[in-house]
Amino acid sequence: MYNIGMNKQISEKTINRLTLYHCILCDYIKKGEEYISSKQIASLLKIDDSQVRKDINLLNNSGKSRVGYIVKDLKKSIETTLGFSKTKRAYIIGAGNLGSALANYNNFSNYGLNIISLFDNDQNKIGKEINNKKILDIKELPVYAWQHFIDIAILTVPEQYAQSIADFLVNAGIKYIWNFTPTVLNVPYDVQVWNENLMGNFLQFTYNIN
Repeated sequence: MYNIGMNKQISEKTINRLTLYHCILCDYIKKGEEYISSKQIASLLKIDDSQVRKDINLLNNSGKSRVGYIVKDLKKSIETTLGFSKTKRAYIIGAGNLGSALANYNNFSNYGLNIISLFDNDQNKIGKEINNKKILDIKELPVYAWQHFIDIAILTVPEQYAQSIADFLVNAGIKYIWNFTPTVLNVPYDVQVWNENLMGNFLQFTYNIN
């Protein structure tokens, strides 16, 4: 749950929907649209209009009768509520195909995520750059993490190395791990892990396909 006040919390599902609303609002701004209604958002996402209004009510953002919400104001409300303005610094652990793809994704910065560099143990990769982010030797991570006040480690190493690298990250003082590996990590209680279950999401999407 995400705390937004003394009596309000935002669930993970609501956060996911709000980020989708944010994408729609960014698109509307590019098109020069000034207002948007909850029905328009609901129609684009194929969800119930009442759910959109319920989510937006958590932001304390009031729309205008018969007009809708001011796009720029609603976008700012989502950014403030979800903490986009507070930059989180991160390392990518594993400079393979997935790690490289994430390093090349420039939109992370729009959501307050600043990827500083990548780490790997492949001597053929160390010293090279991906999207102006240098690939460093994994052995040097503890020193760099301390120097750069790193918040998050994005784990994209092969499955067989996931737990040992997670142990290494914990010992280096990393408290937040965004785990892209198909491994359930065993970490101390004071370390938070978010598992990016790519196959689980795929199976949810394709479950009803014959």
